[in-house]
Amino acid sequence: MISKLPRWVWSGAWALAFVAGMINVVGLLGFERQAVTHLSGVTTMIGAAMGEGDGQALRHYLAILGSFVGGTVLSALIIQDSTLRLGRRYGVVLMIESLLLCAAVPLLWGQHHAGVCVAACACGLQNAMASTYSGSVIRTTHVSGMFTDLGIFLGHYLRGIPVDDRRLRLCLVIISAFVCGGVAGTLAFHRLGYSALYIPAALTGSAALAYGLMHSRLKGD
Repeated sequence: MISKLPRWVWSGAWALAFVAGMINVVGLLGFERQAVTHLSGVTTMIGAAMGEGDGQALRHYLAILGSFVGGTVLSALIIQDSTLRLGRRYGVVLMIESLLLCAAVPLLWGQHHAGVCVAACACGLQNAMASTYSGSVIRTTHVSGMFTDLGIFLGHYLRGIPVDDRRLRLCLVIISAFVCGGVAGTLAFHRLGYSALYIPAALTGSAALAYGLMHSRLKGD
């Protein structure tokens, strides 16, 4: 599947992973110290809340989980299938993500839990979109799978088993982008606070407009 991905998808994967890195670090540095781009920690805390009988914490983490999953459902409703082709509503999904990130900013400044949920919804929307257009090959909001693949590649290399060079490059692309996004997000958060989320909002909004223009131009040719 990776060999069939157009070059612009590779660039898009880097940009989306960069965006996710920024969003996640803002969540971690914010008042709730909450990762929002993936659900491993959230699911763990749900289990902890259940074990401790903490109903308030349970509702808190279930809201984040539900928001992320809600974003994935919305993405699936908009894009509708897993076939990569211009005309599928990737630009719409990106624009909705941009609007959600903008909406999260004032909520986070007010220290409302809903701000974290809105940001998590945006991340679910993005991750589902990337998974859809790549046939579940690309995940842009977390890097656990990428590091797992790197370990597998290293093990295969040590045993003399051929390594999938394209998959290896994809892992490095997404990991590097997520780290760079974390660095950029940290610098932006210390200067702008939660308004740092306007940066990934602007990036996804610009990407949506660029995608729309590209689609219109190719459709007109």
